[in-house]
Amino acid sequence: MPRALPLPRLLWGVKAVVTTGVFVTTLWNLRCFLNPSELSGEAPRNTEPLVVLVWEWPSKQVPNISGDVCRELYGIAGCWLTMERRLLGQADVVVFPHTRLQPGRDRLPKERPPGQNWVWVSLESPSNTKALAAWNQTFNWVMTYRRDSDIFIPYGKLVPNRSATVNIPMKTNLVSWVISNYHRTQKRAEIYKNLSRYLHVNIYGKANKKPLCKDCLLPTTSKSKFYLAFENSIHQDYITEKLWRNSLMAGTVPVVLGPPRANYEQFVPADSFIHVDDFGSLAELATFLKTMNSSRYRQFFAWQNRYSVKLYADWRERICTICTAYPSLPRGRVYPNLESWFNS
Repeated sequence: MPRALPLPRLLWGVKAVVTTGVFVTTLWNLRCFLNPSELSGEAPRNTEPLVVLVWEWPSKQVPNISGDVCRELYGIAGCWLTMERRLLGQADVVVFPHTRLQPGRDRLPKERPPGQNWVWVSLESPSNTKALAAWNQTFNWVMTYRRDSDIFIPYGKLVPNRSATVNIPMKTNLVSWVISNYHRTQKRAEIYKNLSRYLHVNIYGKANKKPLCKDCLLPTTSKSKFYLAFENSIHQDYITEKLWRNSLMAGTVPVVLGPPRANYEQFVPADSFIHVDDFGSLAELATFLKTMNSSRYRQFFAWQNRYSVKLYADWRERICTICTAYPSLPRGRVYPNLESWFNS
């Protein structure tokens, strides 16, 4: 039979084990207190928000950007927008809208803090963007409607919607077009002029002295079976609110004039629109529109079973997306020739 240990030695052993256990537990609790993300299995987070300084607001009216606007409006955390130029030295990113860059470089900051990145922003096409040559070797990133931009900001997109149903508004006329700036030299003016020989087009907007209020546009265009979503210039990826808002969101079929059909199909289903280039002549296009039966017409709305239109209309949302893209953006790069890139 084993001999029992003396009581003092036994108590000493138990005390040592307890002391060691308490010490280990204390260290673990301290570790979890200092690094709570490790306990929950989450990656450690950077507690400092990304500071995005907007040098001048892209639109004439400046909205409220105080507080945690990116989180409150769009669920984008860790992103702080400001227009306080005195914070230039603390900003991680500075945003320069092209429409506000003119008349020139003298309105830019005199120095760029180390590690700070400058973003050139434009939603206009190359045809309507002037004086780019002056901005060589200036910007680290570009933010445009083009899919190859560092930060891609489309005018709109289709988002999955399982509960979506087909909704085709009541139609009272065949074709409509909203146009504010009409220039005879533009291709869209030429196409309209020739197309109007074969069918009637209901024209609204400043160009026809029939301006529509903001809340009147969609109810007006929705009454037409087809809408002329004609872009003011033709460039890769330049697909504007004329498609997204005036047509698809209104519940009418877009007849598009812009980049090639294949480019449109990178944004929307092939059976959701009609391209001017699909026809050998405008007479053929007019006949196609005028003779379409209701069954064929409904096929253009099949996309509504799966998607809804998301329109990007608030510059706050566009600028907040910089913070989402920031971790994957290239560092230490400057565009040597901005004009060459944008016109490519």
